[in-house]
Parts: sequence; structure tokens; C-alpha cells
Amino acid sequence: MKPADVCLAVLVAVIWGSAFVLSRIALDELSPELMTALRFIIAAIPCLFVARPKVSWPTLIAISFTLFLGQFLAQAYGIAGGVPVGLTSVIVQSQALFTIAFAAVLFGERPTRMQTVGIAIAAIGLLMICGTVGYDFSVTVFAVLMLSPVFFAVGNLLLRRAQGVAMFDLFAWLCLVAAVPLLALAVAKNGVAPTWHQLSHMSLAVLLCMLGIGLVSTCFAYWLWGRLLRDYPAAQVVPFALLVPFVGSAASSIVFGETFGRLRLAGMLTVVGGIAVMLLAKRPQPLPEAGA
Repeated sequence: MKPADVCLAVLVAVIWGSAFVLSRIALDELSPELMTALRFIIAAIPCLFVARPKVSWPTLIAISFTLFLGQFLAQAYGIAGGVPVGLTSVIVQSQALFTIAFAAVLFGERPTRMQTVGIAIAAIGLLMICGTVGYDFSVTVFAVLMLSPVFFAVGNLLLRRAQGVAMFDLFAWLCLVAAVPLLALAVAKNGVAPTWHQLSHMSLAVLLCMLGIGLVSTCFAYWLWGRLLRDYPAAQVVPFALLVPFVGSAASSIVFGETFGRLRLAGMLTVVGGIAVMLLAKRPQPLPEAGA
């Protein structure tokens, strides 16, 4: 990769890691549903200027509801429920484990030996983290948060159905598709008056956080990431995502003073280590067809 593109990949990781901190601040004033809806309303602004990509509505909705709506709503519920920001960033990145596992089951993409080792390592790390659940947040909240990497993984696989379209246009419309039901959910769950009160009494700090999450983290960073994936093999680009949990953990420690017990910290490092093994291993090979 060119040095400038390496810097862009690192920049994306820093933006995504910092977005977890911004989400935590925004959730002090906004409900998880409204915060997630605003994220995508802001990120969908480019839809005013770009046409809908040539992707069927069912495919567009399926990708949006998993990759965006499901993933980020579960994240918001987890953070609002007390899961530390640093831990949340690690859990979300475990999507690599689920992506490879689902691809093996659904598409016959047999994991390589090293990817299998990485899956085992990451699974052990998740079990270690599970051993710390129940002290500062509930098992239910942790279970909801674990839906985030699952939705993320399913969305990754569904994204294959949108090959050959402009990434910027696609992600803008994915944001719009997610924003509409999320706003409806916020109003239905919280009520019209409380929702309007949250919006009309939003502090400047939270407004800036939402602009950062919507425009910079969701719109700009995803566009950069899509451009890098277009110009370089995924094996060169995807490993930079390993920086996200480190940035998220470091930022949360600085901003919120978050600390982790030995078992949880060991589990987090084990998960990241397993993800590193998976991402740096060679791509899986499809299973041979019957009779071949």
C-alpha cells in the first residue's frame, strides 16, 4: 500500500475507535433508538445528491437492517446498559469470528488451519469475558451486545450481493433505509413528546458528537474504507481494523477513566489476538463440489 493510503487506513481505525466514546457521551442525553436514528439520518444526507444504486430493494433492506440497524442499535443498547466502551469495541470486532463461521456454514468456505486456530483463540477470549459479566452490567445487556457482531457478520455476507456498485452511494442509501424504521421505533418506544424533548434540548456537546458519528464515522470513514477495499486486496486493508479496539479502549481510558480487571483485560487481549490470527491468515477455500 502507498504510504498515504496506509495513513488513511489508520485514520479510519482512529475515527471508528473514537466513535465509541462519542456514542457514550451522546447516550447521556439520547435514548439508544434516537441516537442510532440520528446517526443514520445525518449520514443519509448524501442521498439528496446521489441516485439509488442498482440494487434491489429487498437486498438493500436486508443489508441495511443487519450491517447498520441491527449492529449499531445493539451497540447502543450495550453501551447504554453499562458495558464499558473499550470492551464494546472489542466485542464488536469479534464479527470476524462470526463472519468466517457463517461463511463456512452458508457458502462452504472452509476456514484455513490458521483461521480455525484464530477462531478458537477468540472464542476462548469471549468465554473469559463472559466470566466477568454480572458485576458492572447484566447478562441480558451483554447478550444484546453480542447481537452486534452477529448482525455485523450477516451484513458482511449480504454485502456480496451488491457487487459492482459505487460504495459511497450504496452506504448513503443503506443509512437512509436504516434511519426511517429507527426513528419510528424511537417515537413508538419513547413517545412523541419525550422524543421531541430530547431533540429540542440537545446540548451543543451532544450535537457535535452526533455530527462526528454521522458525518465523520459513518459517512466519511465508510467511504474511505470502501475506497481502500476497492484499490487494494482485502488482506492488506482489513487487518487495520485491529487498531479499532485498541483506539476505543485507549480513548475510553483517557476520557472516562475506564479500567479493566485482570480476567476481562486478558479476555479482551485474547479476542484481539484471535482476530489478528484470523485476519492475517490466508483466505478460506470453497469446498469442492460433489462429484468433482
